[in-house]
Amino acid sequence: MARFRRKFCITLITLVLLVLIVTVVLKSLTPEDSAFGSLDGVELKQIQRDDHKPEQNKMNDSPQPGKDAQLEATLRKFPPPNYYVHLPHWDSKVAQGYPQGRHIPPDDIGANFYPSLGAYSSKDPSVIEAHMQQLRIAAIGVIAVSWYPPNMKDDNGDPTDALVPLLMEVAHKYHIKVIFHIEPYKGRDEVNMFTNVKYIIDKYGEHPAFFKYRTNTGKLLPLFYVYDSYLMNSEQWAKLLKHTESNSIRDTPYDAIFIALLVEEKHKRDILTAGFDGLYTYFATNGFSYGSTQKNWDSIKAFCEDNNLIFIPSVGPGYIDTSIRPWNFQNTRNRINGKYYETSLSAALQARPDFISITSFNEWHEGTQIEMATPKTSLTVYLDYLPNKPAIYLEITRKWAAIFGGERRKWQE
Repeated sequence: MARFRRKFCITLITLVLLVLIVTVVLKSLTPEDSAFGSLDGVELKQIQRDDHKPEQNKMNDSPQPGKDAQLEATLRKFPPPNYYVHLPHWDSKVAQGYPQGRHIPPDDIGANFYPSLGAYSSKDPSVIEAHMQQLRIAAIGVIAVSWYPPNMKDDNGDPTDALVPLLMEVAHKYHIKVIFHIEPYKGRDEVNMFTNVKYIIDKYGEHPAFFKYRTNTGKLLPLFYVYDSYLMNSEQWAKLLKHTESNSIRDTPYDAIFIALLVEEKHKRDILTAGFDGLYTYFATNGFSYGSTQKNWDSIKAFCEDNNLIFIPSVGPGYIDTSIRPWNFQNTRNRINGKYYETSLSAALQARPDFISITSFNEWHEGTQIEMATPKTSLTVYLDYLPNKPAIYLEITRKWAAIFGGERRKWQE
């Protein structure tokens, strides 16, 4: 959990889609929406551009009418994507008391559940296709991809930027949008953050799958989640994010909506001082941090309201990472056959948030996935979703997307 998962988790499944975003926009922002119509009372509009004209995208490889009739027939079977509804111990002395080593797939993987797709790699185009189909079952229109700058990665994975073009192309086929979840890469500071945001926007910003929001001033801006944002101090962030700073990214072609991670209560003021546009809580364990503790969400929302910040509580279906952190049983949260997830979603709605983020789609090593799982017994006995079917968490997500949409309409009346 937190930044520690970057250093110590051992998983042999390549993870790309880490956070599934369920986005609802209130007051100051409206999304670059779907052409699909509406889902269960959630209003979805035609995609609009600043000039209100169709735009030729540099990387637009969208299917032409009649080009892929089979795909279009498949898409019609899914619900419309909902763009309003947006996943060893660090103390070496403790670690010595627990088994050491690595998992060996396919029968032994670094997770407590086992994917229906098997021990896959997210580099596999067929796996990406399967993931997009599952997202459409859940009526999800937006995903956030864990991102490191080119040729950079975490301690246990591969560089991710090279996978983005394929991911965005397949996402576009399924009418799904992509947001970037910027990880705490080595040497991250305000200067190279500007460089990397510029890189992302220059390379991907014109792709039709690149997710943007239109502000109440008419600007169409990307949205970035910044993981472990607290590792940089607020003075550094202010140089990037404050309009008054000479080298600020604001009012440049690379301006965006920047969302900080709230962990401790003191981070609220730091986030405000830094010039962020909003905050999210990320963790799926209720009580793990101040931000992820659901009873605090009403007061966090009030703080955001008072300071014109976007509030994005993060919910998850449960948490268990004892396959890679056998000492971390105190942070396990039992799924209770979907009840934990539904209770978390209900708590998020009660706080009347601007967005809801879901941790996660497929972070299997922390047991927060809503991806389909299968019962499996080998040398390891894996948990499963029984007595429910493999798609239960996709179906719960779809259900609450519709509920959230209905509540949003009431809030705007």
